[in-house]
Amino acid sequence: MNFRIADTFTDSLARLTGEEQKLVKTTAFDLQMNPVNPGMSFHKLDRAKDKNFWSVRAGRDIRLIVHKTHADLLLCYVDHHDKAYAWAERRKLETHPRTGAAQLVEIRERVVEIPAPRYAERERPAAIKRLLFAQTPDETLLSYGVPSEWLADVRLADEDSLLELATHLPSEAAEALLELATGGQPQIVRPKMPAGADPFEHPDAQRRFRVMTDVDELERALAYPWDKWTIFLHPAQREWVERDYGGPARVSGSAGTGKTIVALHRAVYLARKNHESRVLLTTFSDTLANALRTRLRRLVGNEPRLAERIEVHAMDAIGERLYERRFGDPNIASSQAIQDAIEKEAKAAGEKAGRGFLLSEWDELVDAWQLDTWEAYRDVKRLGRKTRLPEKRRAALWAIFESVRVRLKARHLVTRAEMFCRLAADATERKRPAFDFAVVDESQDLSVAQLRFLAALGGGRPNALLFAGDLGQRIFQQPFSWKSLGVDVRGRSRTLHVNYRTSHQIRMQADRLLGAEVADVDGNKESRRGTVSVFNGPTP
Repeated sequence: MNFRIADTFTDSLARLTGEEQKLVKTTAFDLQMNPVNPGMSFHKLDRAKDKNFWSVRAGRDIRLIVHKTHADLLLCYVDHHDKAYAWAERRKLETHPRTGAAQLVEIRERVVEIPAPRYAERERPAAIKRLLFAQTPDETLLSYGVPSEWLADVRLADEDSLLELATHLPSEAAEALLELATGGQPQIVRPKMPAGADPFEHPDAQRRFRVMTDVDELERALAYPWDKWTIFLHPAQREWVERDYGGPARVSGSAGTGKTIVALHRAVYLARKNHESRVLLTTFSDTLANALRTRLRRLVGNEPRLAERIEVHAMDAIGERLYERRFGDPNIASSQAIQDAIEKEAKAAGEKAGRGFLLSEWDELVDAWQLDTWEAYRDVKRLGRKTRLPEKRRAALWAIFESVRVRLKARHLVTRAEMFCRLAADATERKRPAFDFAVVDESQDLSVAQLRFLAALGGGRPNALLFAGDLGQRIFQQPFSWKSLGVDVRGRSRTLHVNYRTSHQIRMQADRLLGAEVADVDGNKESRRGTVSVFNGPTP
């Protein structure tokens, strides 16, 4: 018998008290171990429209709602007795007639009110608002996953009622309608599934139903009921987690679209699929690396041998670790040491340019690209630099920077850019890379030298590099060409369009301020068109 849980179960479990949750978890574990145990208090729900709904007692007043057939047991919902029963009486589990996906459908009950006669002064009729989907064919609405009995309600939806209507529909239908209403064109998932295929195997079904294969997996799912991402993935996310790539790939999206979730699941997927591999999961700061490490424990905490093959580090931290292993202590030059060296050499040369300009010229050009000759500095592209310099001016500046390089070398100091460039050169010569795969979160803030190192680490191998980031959130780095460093994501770049963290109302306001499209130096475009939010909130 297949034992599954629904996202509605984890959502409802999170709303119970701690003691109530303990009772529910114990009952759930018992059900998984032996669903036909005569000691379980099953009660058939006679008033439910779906005759396969049963309740299971968990304590005096707590009831689990399960959907039970000869082949499957699905945990659907949990609450206090009356609320649990009321939930079940308004739901049914069915296979969508058009998409073939399993859905928990809310039963539409229409109540016709007979208005009492009014003898007040006649009011001016309100303006009739445009019905958003009045001209959309039934077949199209069904292809989005709209349940048949909700077609009439969808046709009557206007801009005021759509958000409320969306809360009653399966998620794939709600997302498609919101995208259609905002001028987008929903992308319909039509997997090649044979006739009679299991409706729970449909990608849209897997975003809300999950088979629990053992007690450890169920325990992990119920231990963090508020972190649905550990169990349920959107089809677009799952596609990018499990896809094979012929080279470097990048997943993009605005804040809240689940890029980090894709990165985490991708790292686990690679480690699980490649049994002897070592996977690097990295980001640009220690704080974010710690957050990734915590989330990774939630995802694979019950698989220690798998977890030990996934290393989570900030980019600078893994750089220093690998450098020390290969070359000894890197003796990193501090920002203050570099600043002092530039100021001394500038003063000696009588340079009048401001300290800020000289530091940025060093950080973004000379050190970033490891320019070690006058010709290299003269010819380098000045992307993102607002100051245009004639050749004579550049020559004067190069004399200063060359002296800074000599000064740092004399003190045996290494810049972080120099560290990563040396690691990149070493990686190209090694037969076995330090890591078989690297997954990078917040990749928009990678430096030139860091990307150079990652390119060498990947070595052009299939699936070796996956980047997750948002060009619109770039904070610390000037734009530069990834392609010039050997990281070409053309044809392997995708933008996520479902927002899980920002309400529909706030996102709509933000869309008015942000551009609809962002492009990188290599011409890869990230489109924000068609992004939808999965929940409502107050108008900002």
